[in-house]
Amino acid sequence: MTDALDLARDLIRCPSVTPEEGGALDCLEAALKPLGFACHRLTFSDENTPDVQNLYARHGTEGPVFCFAGHTDVVPVGDANAWRFDPFGAEIADGYLYGRGAVDMKTAIACMVEASERVIGDGIQGSIAFLITGDEEGPAINGTTKVLDWMAENGETIDACIVGEPTNPVSLGEMAKIGRRGSFSGHLVVTGTQGHVAYPHLADNPVPRLVKMLDGIAAIDLDDGNDHFQPSNLEITTVDVANTASNVIPASGEARFNVRYNTLQDAAGLEAKIRAVCEAVGGDYSLTFRNSGDPFLTAPGDLTEMLSDAITHELKVEPDLSTTGGTSDARFIKNACPVVEFGLISQTMHKVDECCEVANIAKLTDIYERVLRSFFRV
Repeated sequence: MTDALDLARDLIRCPSVTPEEGGALDCLEAALKPLGFACHRLTFSDENTPDVQNLYARHGTEGPVFCFAGHTDVVPVGDANAWRFDPFGAEIADGYLYGRGAVDMKTAIACMVEASERVIGDGIQGSIAFLITGDEEGPAINGTTKVLDWMAENGETIDACIVGEPTNPVSLGEMAKIGRRGSFSGHLVVTGTQGHVAYPHLADNPVPRLVKMLDGIAAIDLDDGNDHFQPSNLEITTVDVANTASNVIPASGEARFNVRYNTLQDAAGLEAKIRAVCEAVGGDYSLTFRNSGDPFLTAPGDLTEMLSDAITHELKVEPDLSTTGGTSDARFIKNACPVVEFGLISQTMHKVDECCEVANIAKLTDIYERVLRSFFRV
């Protein structure tokens, strides 16, 4: 039998920092093939981003299809000397498993594999699939979206999905995600004419216009949220004029901002509001936008009930069905089927000494198993 802890340690030992595969998909494929999964290694490329390897694996040929989704890529370790242990050593100490990916989210993938093996052994009417990308922590261009396109082209459909992102703020079972806000980014460049500060009539200072535009952008009244989502928020993240001299009027200034928005907004509406502010100030400027994900909500129903019941049965707690936090690849999967997110405790993700409690690995495996048994009624 697969042991989730052992598999998690094997996965963590793979240095799969985006976009490198680092042996992680090889390791996962080696665990799935003996269980009868048909594995497809899918490499996608884009002229502006590195090639990325992904894995789609399926056990069974009939529906319905339950999908486990996630990513084996991890963020950089930062200062390796600041870690208590080797970031890719998968050491266990004081009841915790340490390593990059222990929380986000190699351990959850290992739990999914063990849970699947338990249920497959009892026989199921239907299929279990794994959609695993190596591009979640990166641009998310050559990962899940292109795997989903490949699935559509090859007649692969899924009926329900759990993404193993770390959803719990403090204790296991307190929170599952049933939606996420969208992410909308903007880049503003205001252009003027460089000159000497003593001769302003011979120059055109872009900074006052940039400041006015940013003040207006920051003051845009978005919304107060709704029953499932917190209010949308716009944050200015960078301002730069690239000027090191106090007696020179700069030629240009730029700023970047990001909006995390709920279902009361859309990308077109946000762009229109921001452009209106800049037009009111006027002058020479440019605006570019990137909408990296729309908001989505998996309405309470069969999938959310199966997950909530499994958590409550195994942990004796009722999870908060939330839409808070950042974004994940669930924003793409929601176009294919109902999707929810549930994994480990998020406190150490992306941090030095990322770690998860060893005892929670068995608990998470049991929850995933119970969801599968509810879905397949075994």
